[in-house]
Amino acid sequence: MTSSFEFHTYPARLSDAERDKALKALRDGVAMGRLSHDTFMHRMELAFAARRLEELAVLTADLPTQGRVSRLVFGTVEAVSGFGVRLRRAWQAERLPKLLLPHPGSGAPLRIGRDPASGLRLTHETVSRVHAELSRQGGMWVLRDLGSTNGTTVNGRRVIGAAVVREGDQIGFGQMAFRLATT
Repeated sequence: MTSSFEFHTYPARLSDAERDKALKALRDGVAMGRLSHDTFMHRMELAFAARRLEELAVLTADLPTQGRVSRLVFGTVEAVSGFGVRLRRAWQAERLPKLLLPHPGSGAPLRIGRDPASGLRLTHETVSRVHAELSRQGGMWVLRDLGSTNGTTVNGRRVIGAAVVREGDQIGFGQMAFRLATT
């Protein structure tokens, strides 16, 4: 029995830095293929529920830690790889055919698709009959996908609903790609 002057001591709360370190080790483990998705998700839940440092240590004990040299090597490879992707995208952008933005005062949206009544008719089989439309709204150009089968993209990302576009953006309708231009 404890007297009124004795207090129960509980372990100190884990710091955010300690928890973040364990979470990073788990993310790296799944990225390197050392953890399955299910194991990763289960361990993430346990990491958020952990109250002591030992509980976090158990979650990452079977994962190898990267030394300073390997972090430097992997970081360099990631940077070079990312540069290659950006360089390839820039090279392709300059080679894409231009799609001229309509005159801002035209008012009506530009319909894009295989339909002969479209303002921009594209006859490629991956383009839907009524694929997308480009309109001026509030001083900005908005590209709206109209439920196309093969999708509309802006700078490599699929458009869900609508997206704001501007000169220089790469846009795609199915497998057809263009670079937006004003002249």
